[in-house]
Amino acid sequence: MDTDFSTLSLSPSLLAVVAELGFQKMTPIQAQTLPALLNGRDLVGQSRTGSGKTAAFALPILQRIEPGARELSALVLCPTRELSAQVAREIRRLGRKHPGLSVLVLAGGEALGRQRSSLEKGVHIAVGTPGRVMDHLRRRSLRVHAVASVVLDEADRMLDMGFHDDMEKILKALPSHRQTVFFSATYPSSIEALCAKHQREPVFVKVESEPEEAAEIRQLLVLAETEQKIGALRWVLATHPHESALVFANLKITVAEVAKVLSEAGVAADSLHGDLEQYERDRVLAKFRNASTRVLIATDVAARGIDIADLDLVVNFDLPSQPDIYVHRIGRTGRAGKSGVAVSLRTAREAGKVAAIEQFTGTKLALVEREAVPRADKALLAAALEREAKMATLRISGGRKEKLRPGDILGALTGEAGGLDAGDVGKIEIHDHFAYVAVSKTVSRDAQLSLSSGRIKGRKFQVTVEE
Repeated sequence: MDTDFSTLSLSPSLLAVVAELGFQKMTPIQAQTLPALLNGRDLVGQSRTGSGKTAAFALPILQRIEPGARELSALVLCPTRELSAQVAREIRRLGRKHPGLSVLVLAGGEALGRQRSSLEKGVHIAVGTPGRVMDHLRRRSLRVHAVASVVLDEADRMLDMGFHDDMEKILKALPSHRQTVFFSATYPSSIEALCAKHQREPVFVKVESEPEEAAEIRQLLVLAETEQKIGALRWVLATHPHESALVFANLKITVAEVAKVLSEAGVAADSLHGDLEQYERDRVLAKFRNASTRVLIATDVAARGIDIADLDLVVNFDLPSQPDIYVHRIGRTGRAGKSGVAVSLRTAREAGKVAAIEQFTGTKLALVEREAVPRADKALLAAALEREAKMATLRISGGRKEKLRPGDILGALTGEAGGLDAGDVGKIEIHDHFAYVAVSKTVSRDAQLSLSSGRIKGRKFQVTVEE
């Protein structure tokens, strides 16, 4: 199967965006669904989170959008506010060459009135939770007469959360001649019934997880009761060398507490959870991607879509509720033929969870005894834990819309005015109206001063060091 995006009937502008974003080849789910979706077929796609399915349904939607017509032509339903926001961000990113494209999130966390005002002005794509979408349908603030495509993302999870009735009502309210797409990690009878009722001759696509993804991951288990977990985590981080570690906890409050304790212990740590504003989320992820933050503590929902290169270590501070979530968590390390380590902390009451994970994955988790490790020198352990990040992050008040490119920023830093060695400059991320650049921590203040006092592409920009 040809996996090159150029083989698809995508517009030149969408192909240009795909190239700019560095998408080399289609993922398996994209290769198997995009041709059918671009042809307007109904579809059921079964794949795990992180498989690239957002682009699989977003590109066909964007292909059919007419920017001049300010009416709703596509609706995407998601189980949570956080996932709705993430999907909307990805659609905006892919549609950035569509002039005037309007993508609106319809979910809790924002007043109904503000959303109603945006709907009155006209939007092309709405992404939201079933509950809030139903609120707008009841109030007649959401007009769906022109909707040509509806996508139910993580449909099985929406059903698990009790949204069945809302999903039914929303689908019934839409025009009968439309494209209906379901994406789901599983295909229970409840999804099968919805598909039979609301789809016309759908294409079925199932993409299994690549077995080699987990081949290079050492899966370890550490026994620790709840009150011992912080100590156990510090031991894991200190005894398993890493440049970047992703730690999963199940609750937002736990994420915040763990990040606070680690930061106070001298770890370059940060937290990622659903209460963060978009600006904060961008900042946190940029710092983790560019190695200014070494340890990121996150909830599953907040971490959706994160793809970090060279992630050495994943730690399950809390075991997930389902084995497939465990597989997705640990699959973030050991990628592209590199080895990775996944360590899970387990309380005495969680033996059943571990047994379910082992049965699901077909792999025995290797028990590691903390007491069996020589405790000879606590100072050495602390030093290993408290190793600072090598990089710092600068934020520049200009981005893609100001025509800034990575080469412009690199040139300003390494040119006569900046005076930095190229080796002192790390990852550069360009967003719409701002940019992040990683520089060696030892020269971060000098770099900030030189960029602030100088010019990038002939213009002055505000530059700050992100703490």
